[in-house]
Formats: sequence, C-alpha cells, structure tokens
Amino acid sequence: MDMLSDDTENMAVAGRVKDPLSGASFSETQEEEILGPAAMAIQGLPSRAARVRPLKPSQKAAVIVRLLLSQGLTPSIDRLPPEHQETLALTMSRLGPINRDTLYAVIREFAEALDDLALTFPSALPDAVQLLEQHLSPNAAENLKSKAAAGDGSDPWPILAAMPAERLAPLLVHESAEVCAILLSKIGVAKAAEILEGLPEDRAPQVAHAISLTSTVTPTMVEKIGKALLKQMQSQPRSVFKASAVERVGAMLNAARGTAREAILKGLMERDAAFGEDVKRAIFTFEHIPRRLDAKDVAKVMRKVDGETMLTALAAGLKSCPAVVEFLLGNMSKRLAEQIREDANSRETPRLEEGEAAMNSVIAAIRDLEEAGELRLIPPEE
Repeated sequence: MDMLSDDTENMAVAGRVKDPLSGASFSETQEEEILGPAAMAIQGLPSRAARVRPLKPSQKAAVIVRLLLSQGLTPSIDRLPPEHQETLALTMSRLGPINRDTLYAVIREFAEALDDLALTFPSALPDAVQLLEQHLSPNAAENLKSKAAAGDGSDPWPILAAMPAERLAPLLVHESAEVCAILLSKIGVAKAAEILEGLPEDRAPQVAHAISLTSTVTPTMVEKIGKALLKQMQSQPRSVFKASAVERVGAMLNAARGTAREAILKGLMERDAAFGEDVKRAIFTFEHIPRRLDAKDVAKVMRKVDGETMLTALAAGLKSCPAVVEFLLGNMSKRLAEQIREDANSRETPRLEEGEAAMNSVIAAIRDLEEAGELRLIPPEE
C-alpha cells in the first residue's frame, strides 16, 4: 500500500500535527535541538539517524494513520479498497512500539511529499470511471464499468443495480425463480418493485416466494450468479436508438398525411399484426386529442400553438373531426371559445394538406409539452 495514496493524502489536516508525547506541535519539536550530533557522540549517545527504525511504505502509512487517530481525527479509511484496509490493520497489529525519532522521520517524509505533491489521479479504473462518468457517453460509461469489473474482479452487483429496470426485466422471464429472487434482492427496493409489478400475474408470486428461500445462499454463490448475469447482459447487443421501434414508427406515422398513414398501417397489420397493433396504440393524431389529452391541459396547448395555426387546425377540424373542436373549445373560457369559433367558421375550409399540416403542428406542440414534463397524456386504451 503506497504511503502517499490519494486516501492517505486526504488524512492530512490543515494545522500542524501535535507530538503525542510532549503535546508540542511537530514544527516546535523539530526545531528543538538540545544536543547537537557532536555533543551526543561525546556523551556516548546514539545519533537520531541511528535511532530511526527502517520502515516499509505500508508501515509508514500505518504510522500516519495511528498518529491521526491518536489526535482524535477520523481518517477516511473506508475509502480505501478492502484489501488495503486489511493490509493496514494487519500492519498496525505487527508494528509494535515506534520511538520518537522514527515517528518524526515518518512525519517529515510525509510532510515533504505533500508539499511537493501537485496533482493526484484515481488509483484504479473504477475510481476513474466514477470521476468521469457524467462526462462520458452512456455506452462508453457502461463499457468501462464492465472492463473495470472484469479487470479487478470487483462486485458485479453495483453495475447490475445501475442498469435501468427495462433492461433487467427480461432476465426474470427466462431465469429460475431463485436466481430472479437474488437479482431483485440486490438491485434496490424501488427498482425491484418496478420490475416485479411488470411480471405476469402467475410469475410475480412465484418470484416473490423464492425470496424467502435465499437466506441460506452463500456469498460465493451470490457473486457467481451476479457475474453470470452481468456477462449475459454484456453479451446483448445495445440498440443505437433511444426510442423503441414502435415509438419510432408511431412518430413517423403521426407526421404522415392521413391517407398515407392509414395505407401504411393497413399494410403493417397484414405483415405483423402484433407489431401493427402496438404501433396503432402509439399513434397520436388530432382525432385522438379528446381521449388522450386531459381537459385541464387544453389552455397550455392553446398558449403553445401559434394562433393562426390553431385557427387553421380548428377550421379543418370542423369538417373532419368536429368532436375534437368541441373538446378544445369546451375547455377554455366561454368568451375566448366563442371568438375562436366565430373566426374558424368565417374561414373557408382549408385545403387538405394545409389542414393536416396545422393539425400535425398542434400534435407536435402537445408532444413537446409532454417531453418537457408540463403535461401527461392519458395512456391509449388496450
């Protein structure tokens, strides 16, 4: 264990360390020279250099830690890797008494090294990843975490626990109930509850009951299971798209013209009925507004959409989807609704392309408000 590791450096304090024997500060004791080397030699006393006990770096670190503890300070020993903590404890148990000159020599070396220290770096890859994580892309961060886990044999469970619930959920479909129980027990209560809620009705009680059977599982077995699950997750190809296929197709069809959207959706249903149904539920068009938009959020949408665009959309909607127009007008002030209705009725019916473009702009505004967290759409009916 390096005497001047990052954590040992953090043990240093702003003031001078006191001499545990005399109570004087180290600087005062260092400057106190009662007998010079020559006088000590005449009196047959050994020089201070001769009385300094040779120590290894790990022993010097133990001396510094013991000195700080004797001063009532709390070194951040828990920040050291577990194997370094064990080495420190074993070293302290074997050091025995340290004379004053050895203590002064260790403190002097430690202080000189700190004075000359300009910059420190993480001592291991996991620490480096933690330092850089917020500046790394998600893929790079996860790859580095995997390399850190594989390189030093560290615990795989923190990496698994950091994965989103939607990535871990598929594991509970294929793995045994006992393995699923261990996984849920190691990833945190909130995330475990989220995954458990999403399981089929017959599977969830089975996995929940298996948790009661995990009390006798050994730490070695838990570690093996964690490494196996992590390896399985790392072998899965990562999608380069943030949104799912259903969401991407649904967004495209949202922006398409009505006739083209219906034709594409019909063909999609013929090719893959299950996927087509999912896309159909993901589609959100102007005619879906009364079923998906909360009445209290109509005012937000009206403020978000340009007035001319909204008038065009409502004028087109008076003919193609009057229920949507009534829903929007019925959830704003009566005076404003009457004014907008009058303006919309006084217009000629917009051309099909113009009307659909205005309606799509309204839908885009609603989606923007949803992404900003200013409203929440009602989930589509199954």
